[in-house]
Amino acid sequence: MTFTNSTRVALVTGGSGGIGRATAERLAADGMAVAVHFAGNEARAKEVVEAITSSGGHAIAVGGDVADEHAMAAAFDEVEAAFGGIDVVVNTAGIMTLAPIAELDLDAFDRMHRTNVRGTVVVAQQAARRVRAGGAIVLFSTTVTRTSFPTYGGYVATKGAVEAIVPVLAKEMRGRDVTVNAVAPGPTATPLFLDGKSDDDVARLAQAAPLERLGTPEDIAGAVAFLAGPARWTNGQTLFTNGGLA
Repeated sequence: MTFTNSTRVALVTGGSGGIGRATAERLAADGMAVAVHFAGNEARAKEVVEAITSSGGHAIAVGGDVADEHAMAAAFDEVEAAFGGIDVVVNTAGIMTLAPIAELDLDAFDRMHRTNVRGTVVVAQQAARRVRAGGAIVLFSTTVTRTSFPTYGGYVATKGAVEAIVPVLAKEMRGRDVTVNAVAPGPTATPLFLDGKSDDDVARLAQAAPLERLGTPEDIAGAVAFLAGPARWTNGQTLFTNGGLA
């Protein structure tokens, strides 16, 4: 694919693995130039860039802590310098610690809040300032805000904040022709989801949805691609992408 002034440009935070990688590769397959963001694993981000460029797409890797406003401003600057602007921002970056609320380590909760809430606000703030007309901002929540699984209380608290931000930012973007939505995945076969779960737990969750399987990163990337592309009349919404679980 040839890069031109009309090529749309996407920045995917957390783009080095799992849902982020699938999203970066899907948006590239849809014809976008993609910035693959990483926080700590530059080598893995460069693998995603190589996968995209070897297929004829355009991609770069950019680093930085999503909760650090200076680092993210620099990352956005780098994307604009490389591609001339930004049309789509997808914030998949997040961390998860599971524990009953009565036993939740508050330092772990603070770390989740820093990445999942502050990080979302930092990325959304840069996106709100920079995304071009006709663009899209896609944030990430979780289906557990509906299913209320035990041990997810601290994590769900951070993701409920994301869902609250979405309609507010959508209204604040009035007149800009930029949509703001969130994707809320259900159980999805990623390292973040599978970590610490027994085979029985995974099998039980796989059977919970009517489709009787776990989601795949590509399933979630398809929902992001919809919101990033043709879904111009979907705005201020959280799209629950969970196979009918909730």
